[in-house]
Amino acid sequence: MTSPSAPEMADHVAQLLDDRLRLRGSGLAEKLQNGGRKVPAKLRDAAQQVLISAEMAQNPRLLPQIDQAALTRAYDTCLAHLGGIGRTDRRRAAWSRFGTSVLLSTAAAVALFVTVLVWRGFL
Repeated sequence: MTSPSAPEMADHVAQLLDDRLRLRGSGLAEKLQNGGRKVPAKLRDAAQQVLISAEMAQNPRLLPQIDQAALTRAYDTCLAHLGGIGRTDRRRAAWSRFGTSVLLSTAAAVALFVTVLVWRGFL
C-alpha cells in the first residue's frame, strides 16, 4: 500500500474537518481560517503543515524539499485528533453537561432552601 500524496492528505484532512467539526469552506486553507475556536492549536499547526506541504507539492522544484517524515507526523496527528470526534459523541457530551448542570443547580437550591428552613426553625 502506498502512502497518499500531500494534496490527497490535505483533501482528506479538509474532509474530516467538514465531517467532524462542520467547518465550511472550499479547501483546507479556508476551513482552517474559518475554524476559530473549534480547531485546537495542536490540530491547527499540524493541518497548516499538511497544507504547506500540499502547496509545495504543486511545484515540481519544491517537491524534493518536502520533509516526508514531518508531513506524515502532521497527518497522523490530524487523523488521531479528528478520528475520535463524532457528532453523536459531541451531542451526547453536551446533553450530559447540561443535565449535570441542571442537577447540581437544583441540588444547591434545595440545600439552600432546607438550610434556611432549619435556620428559621421551621424544621
